[in-house]
Amino acid sequence: MPDPLSSPEAYQAFVYALPNRYASIQQSKLVYIPSGSLFGRLDGMLFFANKVMLCVMEILNFELQAIASYGYEVSRSHIDPATQDFPVASQFCQPSFQAKNKLYWYDSFPHPHIPALASTHPHHKHVHPDIKHNRIPAPNISFTRPNLPILIEEIENISETIRLSPE
Repeated sequence: MPDPLSSPEAYQAFVYALPNRYASIQQSKLVYIPSGSLFGRLDGMLFFANKVMLCVMEILNFELQAIASYGYEVSRSHIDPATQDFPVASQFCQPSFQAKNKLYWYDSFPHPHIPALASTHPHHKHVHPDIKHNRIPAPNISFTRPNLPILIEEIENISETIRLSPE
């Protein structure tokens, strides 16, 4: 398989094959949206067990073979997608959507005034308590390689804890 960031076609093949590579993905609602021949956007959600959702937003630059910008949020839904109508990703993934518990999120908004984040600048993870302001370094997140495998494996590794925790 070619480097996923080498072309829009390679990235689409990589993204759309994720459910085949990871049995933990119950459903994928990821959509690649081209914007020109060398640029695109990935939007949507991945569904996991225990009502865990991964919201994904990536801006892709294939000329530079890079993720230009991203936002990843892992949350636990109050809605059971197996038995209830589930909102579309553009609604559920909004920060203000109420029917979810945010577990953590990653973003690349720079915070040069926070020395603890310098080692992975600008990549960082928002965690509890005080999830909006509590940030830790994100050493495995990158602009130059796909982040989705790391995020999926992280969800797989915490799935037992999530399963045992109340909603």
